Amino acid sequence: MPGGVTPQETPSMNDAAIRRLVIVGGGTAGWMAAALLSRALDSQLEICLVESPEIGSIGVGEATIPQIRHVNTFLGIDEDDMLRFTGGTFKLGVQLNHWGQRGDSYLHAFGDVGLPLGLLPFHHYWLRGRRRPGAQSLWAYSLNAAAAAANRFARLDSVPDTPLGGIRYAYHFDAARYGQYLRRQIRPGTVRHTEGKVLEVRLRGEDGFIESLRLDSGEIVEGDFFIDCSGFRGLLIAGALGVGFESWQHWLPCDRALAVASERSGPMRPYTQASARTAGWQWRIPLQHRTGNGHAYCSRFISDDEAAAQLLANLEGEPLGDPRPLRFTAGMRQRQWERNCLALGLAAGFMEPLESTSIHLVQSGVSRLLAMFPDRYCDQRVIGEYNRQTRFEYERVRDFIVLHYKATERDDTPFWRECAALDVPIELARRIWLFQRTGLIFREADELFAETSWLQVMLGQRIEPAHYNPMADQLDDAQLDGFLSDIRTLVGRVASRLPPHDEFVARTCGAPVTADA
Repeated sequence: MPGGVTPQETPSMNDAAIRRLVIVGGGTAGWMAAALLSRALDSQLEICLVESPEIGSIGVGEATIPQIRHVNTFLGIDEDDMLRFTGGTFKLGVQLNHWGQRGDSYLHAFGDVGLPLGLLPFHHYWLRGRRRPGAQSLWAYSLNAAAAAANRFARLDSVPDTPLGGIRYAYHFDAARYGQYLRRQIRPGTVRHTEGKVLEVRLRGEDGFIESLRLDSGEIVEGDFFIDCSGFRGLLIAGALGVGFESWQHWLPCDRALAVASERSGPMRPYTQASARTAGWQWRIPLQHRTGNGHAYCSRFISDDEAAAQLLANLEGEPLGDPRPLRFTAGMRQRQWERNCLALGLAAGFMEPLESTSIHLVQSGVSRLLAMFPDRYCDQRVIGEYNRQTRFEYERVRDFIVLHYKATERDDTPFWRECAALDVPIELARRIWLFQRTGLIFREADELFAETSWLQVMLGQRIEPAHYNPMADQLDDAQLDGFLSDIRTLVGRVASRLPPHDEFVARTCGAPVTADA
């Protein structure tokens, strides 16, 4: 079997165990992998992280999704300390502006929306109820949305003496400083850090596995398993092993971005903002010491100078430098694991940061590796299963992001007319069709985005269902009105009692402004 051994050839576990693991590249991806692997496998591995001081980190996004809290818990990170170090704030969701039509605004909020009743998800009752007098927005039933609208926040896992699930949150932070913070969490002596540029990747003759790296210092770094965190170039996975890249640019047309920090101005909102522009979209991410901004756009429809002018014209504070350019192609590596090499971060694929999934895809990649951790022979069947699961995750995330572009009624620019006419992936087309006709949404296996996420984006961008589940008709009108009213009242009461976000941050994790901030 290529890349593997038959059962009768399998050496003893001790002989076959991976002892030396090499990570190429630092940044958030490299240091997250190092921190998680060293904590999980501790004395079983010698880990070496090779990082070139000549190669900077991309770091276009500074927003996350709630799953990152699992990383911090596993590593024993003090959340307040981490937020002080990174200048971080809290995130309740993403506010999307001008996507369905110019002037539209809605929140993709984390957490629950409403409460289920019997066997039926909440939104079917809401779909029935909105046909009645006094109907309220879907977001009136989301605690996260109510808190975000009032710029309020608190840690609240559940609401005592109520069925509400509480606040679900993530972070905004300086991504480069988060990578540094992860490095500081690694127990001394468990990860060797080597600075140097990789000049040569040496392969074994018999099976083509990576054997060692030659650095510009002349040092030879040998390993049993290699993790490629070298960014877009994919030094190991693409350069040495020749794994190609699958472009999704026909579905995700943005191919460039400009990023710039600006002075803090106005409220420190507990949510990310993503505002559609003439040929792309602009992000705004509030940190304690500054605001992160960027403009992702399609170069076929707007020049770099025009894109920069749009970005700078829509800042809330003075820019703290010139916009930094980035060129990219949305897509994924054809295989993330090849022979004895695993790609993470930008080496594995790129998804524009519209829904803040970049760091999560690194996190899930490491978790999947730990669940399938191989021996030195890297059985091809294990590799195949890893790549199958990874492709499923990437494609479902891709479909969710494509939905934002496809679900538009805008026809004011050539870019948006092209987006509205997209021939979307088959699975996404099926989801849209099912919701439009029946109001049904299903989450497949362990895909990242839950039903409430799909619901909010589809409704927020004017995809309207023709029907709801007939079980919602089991309540009479008075019962339905009372059910919806009780949830709205409870959500509003809890949200009104939360402290202002600025006040909560200052009290719990306020960071002093430093010279390098």
